[in-house]
Amino acid sequence: MNILLASSELFPFSKTGGLADMVAALARALANEGHEARVVTPLYRGIREKFPAMRKVDWHFDLPLGASWVSAELWELDVARGLKIYFIDHPGYFDRAGIYQENHFSYADNAERYIFFSKCVVHLARYLPWRPDVIHGHDWQAGLIPALILQQKNAGWQNPPPSCLTIHNLAYQGVFPAAAYALTNLPEDFFHTEGAEFFGLLNCLKAGIAFADFITTVSPRYAREITTEEYGCGLDGLLRRRQKQLVGILNGVDYGEWNTTKNPHLFKPYSVGRLTGKEINKLKLQKMLGLPADESVPLFGTISRLAEQKGVDIQLGALSEMLNTKMQFVLLGSGSPEFERGYRELARQFPGKIAVRFGYDETLAHRIEAACDFFLMPSRFEPCGLNQMYSLRYGTIPIVRATGGLDDSVVDWTQNPKLATGIKFSDYTARALAKSIRKALVLYGQPKLLANCRRNAMRADFSWERTVHDYLAVYQRLTGV
Repeated sequence: MNILLASSELFPFSKTGGLADMVAALARALANEGHEARVVTPLYRGIREKFPAMRKVDWHFDLPLGASWVSAELWELDVARGLKIYFIDHPGYFDRAGIYQENHFSYADNAERYIFFSKCVVHLARYLPWRPDVIHGHDWQAGLIPALILQQKNAGWQNPPPSCLTIHNLAYQGVFPAAAYALTNLPEDFFHTEGAEFFGLLNCLKAGIAFADFITTVSPRYAREITTEEYGCGLDGLLRRRQKQLVGILNGVDYGEWNTTKNPHLFKPYSVGRLTGKEINKLKLQKMLGLPADESVPLFGTISRLAEQKGVDIQLGALSEMLNTKMQFVLLGSGSPEFERGYRELARQFPGKIAVRFGYDETLAHRIEAACDFFLMPSRFEPCGLNQMYSLRYGTIPIVRATGGLDDSVVDWTQNPKLATGIKFSDYTARALAKSIRKALVLYGQPKLLANCRRNAMRADFSWERTVHDYLAVYQRLTGV
């Protein structure tokens, strides 16, 4: 089967979050299963320099964008057998310091940038000699692809491939003034309450939900949650109407990248049968970050965007209470200036107990996962989450709020004491999180129980070799193959 995937970010070329990891891993898994996967993504600043094997394709885009025509070029990179990446080269849109924003401000022309990107994807799908059987777009940046396919079908495209849309986070919908709809060159009758229109505005993700042949989310529970008013972000009614074409598939983990035995980022390899290396990783990370190197002190960590969705407010509240106990905490992340100030203040209040690093560092992320005893993910909502699954493989016990993919991937003691892999709580409060941290401290004081939980965690299997078959089932349902 030929699958064309479209994503605004793709690891290792560009990344702001889990979207980049998921699409890269899915594409590799499809290729490993013997299918032909190709991914279309923008050519952002610095990619060409880091990947000199890229080559320019004899292909030129010249596409309408409202009343104007916009040109771009195409580059490609063969990654592995059955896996090729296409890069849309438009320096005016994509050669920038950030992907979506700079200095916490979104680019004013994001609508124009990703409408053009979506048009390029559809143009490739229609005119490439290599013809996809399915077009699979991801998030709002690719949300207009299904509508554009329908437009092309009405204009004479014979038997276009069916479209699948994956919602990674319903909170980010790509909502723009109604005037931006003219840039799509779509028919006026696509802009209505059951289509691309959202309270008089253009909603790119809503258009995808309305026009896609099938919709997936990144965990089963999240697929159910988004059909409710609480989690539906204003689109729950449309999602309920499309519920027969909606399914949740839990993300997989690329264990080739996230493992503890053959990992150049770690200070020392370790495994479920030989955990001494985990202690060494802990001592070395403590020393590196300026914390007292003491393996008897339980080490908690978080790697996260500092956004309200991630439960930062209740985490700050819980830590301000719990850091008075015998524990340490490390943070890697960036986001809201208000939340960054909150962590700086905590570090000032508890010197020697907390280490904070703002930004993203791939090596440090792996080292935190390997060194910590517990990993905090108190999200208000979480479509899937990947760090809790990374933590499980690293023997770092996740403490999560029971929502979305966090609930689907972590087994609490109350669910099954013998198979427990982590600690879950339900109430979205600092008090509930603090109570879970106290449970973790009690667990840390019982070495046999802790060791059993770690073994369960490290043996949990969230590999893409399992997950990819769920996506193939969707593709087969769409194509009848």
